[in-house]
Amino acid sequence: MSQHIKLFIPGPIEVSEKTLRAFSSPMLGHRSKDFQALYASVEPGLQKLFYTKQPVFFSTSSAWGVMEGALRNVVSKKVLNCMNGAFSDKWFDVATRCGKQADSLKVEWGKPILPEQLDAKLKTGEFDAVTIIHNETSTGAMSPIYELAEVLRKYPDVISIVDTVSSFSALPIEFDKLGIDVMLTGTQKALALPPGTALFTVSEKAFAKAATIKDRGYYFDFIEFRKNGESSMTPSTPSIGHFYALKSKLEDIEAEGIDNRYARHQANAKLTREWAKSRGFELFAQDGYQSVSLTCVKNALNIDVPKLNSDLKSKYSCMIDGGYGKIKGATFRISHMGDESTENIKKLLGWIDDCLKAQGK
Repeated sequence: MSQHIKLFIPGPIEVSEKTLRAFSSPMLGHRSKDFQALYASVEPGLQKLFYTKQPVFFSTSSAWGVMEGALRNVVSKKVLNCMNGAFSDKWFDVATRCGKQADSLKVEWGKPILPEQLDAKLKTGEFDAVTIIHNETSTGAMSPIYELAEVLRKYPDVISIVDTVSSFSALPIEFDKLGIDVMLTGTQKALALPPGTALFTVSEKAFAKAATIKDRGYYFDFIEFRKNGESSMTPSTPSIGHFYALKSKLEDIEAEGIDNRYARHQANAKLTREWAKSRGFELFAQDGYQSVSLTCVKNALNIDVPKLNSDLKSKYSCMIDGGYGKIKGATFRISHMGDESTENIKKLLGWIDDCLKAQGK
């Protein structure tokens, strides 16, 4: 068996032994009453995490499947893609590849999307949908979703699609209160499950819009998900292991207490940011808009990031991330989400200190 390298990267993140055991539970028929019971058992816990009375759906895909599917379900006129990093930038490309009319609200990487910027675009009346990534994983910048939601309420004809892939369950994101229309996440980030499944919920307004779209496809069709979900079923064959793992994780979250979970993520983020600044690094994301689930550190000391990771692997059997896209090497990212305790993050930062000594840093 190969050596286990503990992951402190922004996803997939470390999965606990308890979750892995649940994930490897025996299979059952996905059209059976046993599966329906399993599906129904996790729905209430997910609704609590989404802060919604709407059904929560399971897509056997990465979150990108639902991100693309949402465009196919609700865009008939033109979509505004809010762009402030690698993944939000990609959403614009995906929209055009889907044949949708699209425009961009583009800001510098590391900056948030701000309410006044969104308002200026939407007041043109050009758009019937908008995409927002709440927590841009590539840069560690988190846009102010509650303030953005206030702007969105001014434009009831615009369907909002919000990616919470790397923020979901790390802090409260109240779907019903916010009044957004599609909210999606993946399992491999703060939920600390294996990758391969996306979770999402949809407003009544978005369902109504989807029903008018003739070419929304099948695999990610919101109407199909709703129809099947009413009997605790999925439109197509699901990853059954993810349902077992999710049930286990919801038990863990309930046992810890959701407010304690949020506080732990805040403490981990604060510790990591303070460490970076105290060592002479800078934070890549704009001050006041930094992620609670990962920290993107500007490589102001010009350290050899690949060597740091090599040393972390060989000495401490762990790894961080060497930066993403056009800021790879110029930044590095440390994940502190999921099941990680503050004590574990302290250990990691001590290990990084030890490895940096070898570089004279």
